[in-house]
Amino acid sequence: MLKKILSISGKPGLFKLVSTSKTITLVESLIDQKRLPIYPQEKIVSLGEIAIYTSEDEVPLKDVFAKIKEKENGEKISEEIKSSNNTMFSYFETILPTYDKEKVYASDVKKMINWYNLLIENNIDFETEEEEETKDEEKSEDVVNEEEVKATEDSDTIEK
Repeated sequence: MLKKILSISGKPGLFKLVSTSKTITLVESLIDQKRLPIYPQEKIVSLGEIAIYTSEDEVPLKDVFAKIKEKENGEKISEEIKSSNNTMFSYFETILPTYDKEKVYASDVKKMINWYNLLIENNIDFETEEEEETKDEEKSEDVVNEEEVKATEDSDTIEK
């Protein structure tokens, strides 16, 4: 599901992808459920593509959210955590102790906390996305393959 959840530069909150075309992307705000068009010149980033720098490698955002969910027992993160940078970083260190202290900024941690809370408020399951999306992709491939087979059968019939 995180692949369909978007962050749009210059717009607060997160957005769920509704549809796309060549000239426009239609999204729905997770804050107020209003739909709005996004144009190609706007910077859009899928949460499924975001990773956090660590001392060893990068950790996908979904894994960080899963660790937060486990620590918070599926509840939202308290607003007190964002009261100061020291509080945020000490909290984040309990979640991801190996995060890169030079590349991860306070604004990044604050965004992650806000995003996590929005996902929890909207009951978005970010842990099982890969399996579901893989199944969806397989289903769409099956449909395409069935259509190709039918088209081939139809053309064979026409040729005879």
